[in-house]
Amino acid sequence: MNCVRFVLLLSIVLSAGISANAQKDETKPLTTTNAPQASTAPVANPVSSFVKQQLTRFNKNMVAAAEAMPAEKYSFKPTPEMNTFAHLTMHIAEGNNLLCSQISGTPAPTSDKLAETDSKDKLVGGLKASFDFCTTALANVDDSKLSEPMVLFGRVPSSRAGALIALGMGFADHYGQEAIYLRLSGILPPTAQPKK
Repeated sequence: MNCVRFVLLLSIVLSAGISANAQKDETKPLTTTNAPQASTAPVANPVSSFVKQQLTRFNKNMVAAAEAMPAEKYSFKPTPEMNTFAHLTMHIAEGNNLLCSQISGTPAPTSDKLAETDSKDKLVGGLKASFDFCTTALANVDDSKLSEPMVLFGRVPSSRAGALIALGMGFADHYGQEAIYLRLSGILPPTAQPKK
């Protein structure tokens, strides 16, 4: 039950912190007049349902961020020690495929491996394909096996709940990184764009 409480708390924090729908301006705090209202009905499969909601939202925002970065900036790295934007895009796609495969028990796609040196079009295509795979792979996942043990990234003992949480946290972490790379390149991230 502690895992479910953690995920619900995480959902509140993430929704309040970076929701484009809840805020017009990312510097404007949430108030009781613009905050989404919670339902009092119990949520079926609260952990997997929340991650699937986040999957839909971050699919839109993370792909839009990758598309917003000009092709010539895919080699950009904020400091010499950091990865390029191309590497970040490749890493997100690989992480999506790996975690969604483990969570669902569905074999990961065996399409072309992505490389940091690939074109923007290929990297964005791989990112889109990874979100498509996750959407399909997680479609039938529910909370019935949250306590089932698994090993993440070949070395980290965890559970199916831990893998779902890692996936959701990865979405937020990686989108935040994309947003920083975009801002340092003089581009507003998707969630900071003015509403049309």
